[in-house]
Amino acid sequence: MKPSVVAIKQQEIFKFNARAKSIPGAVNMTVGEPNFHTPEHIKQAAIKAINDDQTHYTVPEGNHELLNAVAKYLHDKYGLNYDPKTQIVATTGVTEGVFSAFNAILQPGDEVLIPSPAFTIYGPDANFNGASPVYIDTSETDFKVTPEVLSEVLRTNPRIKIFLFNYPSNPTGVSYTEDELIALAEVIKKHNIFVISDEIYSELTYNFKHISFGNILPEQTILLNGLSKSHAMTGWRFGVVCGPAEVVAQINKIHELATTSITSITQFAALEAYKNGYDDPIPMRNEYQARRDRLLAGLNKLGFECPTPNGAFYLFTKIPEQYVQDDVKFANDLLDKEHLAILPGSFFGIGGEGHLRFSYAASMEDIDQCLSKLEDFLTLEKNDSLEEKYVKQISENY
Repeated sequence: MKPSVVAIKQQEIFKFNARAKSIPGAVNMTVGEPNFHTPEHIKQAAIKAINDDQTHYTVPEGNHELLNAVAKYLHDKYGLNYDPKTQIVATTGVTEGVFSAFNAILQPGDEVLIPSPAFTIYGPDANFNGASPVYIDTSETDFKVTPEVLSEVLRTNPRIKIFLFNYPSNPTGVSYTEDELIALAEVIKKHNIFVISDEIYSELTYNFKHISFGNILPEQTILLNGLSKSHAMTGWRFGVVCGPAEVVAQINKIHELATTSITSITQFAALEAYKNGYDDPIPMRNEYQARRDRLLAGLNKLGFECPTPNGAFYLFTKIPEQYVQDDVKFANDLLDKEHLAILPGSFFGIGGEGHLRFSYAASMEDIDQCLSKLEDFLTLEKNDSLEEKYVKQISENY
């Protein structure tokens, strides 16, 4: 067996979610998946493709009509300029995009710089290639990477080959303004590294317009995006990798070895999304923002410190000091006692300890139930704490 594979552990978030699903009636606020359905016109395009027998292999990088539509969409939405013939590959979701990009770039002994807390696949993907993740703890800087910290880490870690940058962020929901991105780019351009910019939540940005790092530093950026979050298409498994032609050509080699090509039916659905689904994300984004505001207000009322997320559909909050700070114990007790599933922050790495991640890709009814169950749990915890304190005082007196 390959040691780097044997060393990979099953994702804690998946194990916890499986436990939550095994409890009848549990309110599940763990899932990073839209609870909306794929827009009807996209589903109909896929059905038509099946009926028209469009069920054969395509070229590995993807149907060229699709890649043209992707290039136009990215240009219209974000001002990006990618040549669909040489700079775009359609992948089996962003997950495969990360995997193929890492495999194409990394060698044993290389390092990957990852702001933490972070989504859980990035570190294991680095390890799989014999590389090592280097984490930046962002918990003291509002969960953002600062130019000063980035400069120092790159200066002292010359083996870094990739800066894995995810924004809007899973799990924190933070994003970056154009000025903040430019400041980071000024640091990065001094180093011979790639930025792999995971922007899968780009269409779910609330407070300002999303700016792609592919526009800020195109010669060093490999952009990852797709339709899973923006168009409620997680199960279709569609992503794109975009970047400098010479790098994308190498990524496509890995992609071809891993998949031959992504499914033809998904490609026809994606073509419809990119051609005629420009406005599909808007009503979903508006609803997510309303849900964010409802959950945020409720958590604040219960004493949670919650920075307002300006993207994605997650709230990453500190457990109030008067309660147990072991986030794994807190989340497991909450699930056992109240049948409410929320992910421990430490599952997302350094800086996540003592935090919880709420997904508000859930109905308003689930959000209200979540807040009610959480309030009941906190009341029980407070009473248990007072009882324990009282018993301790009595025993000390005797």
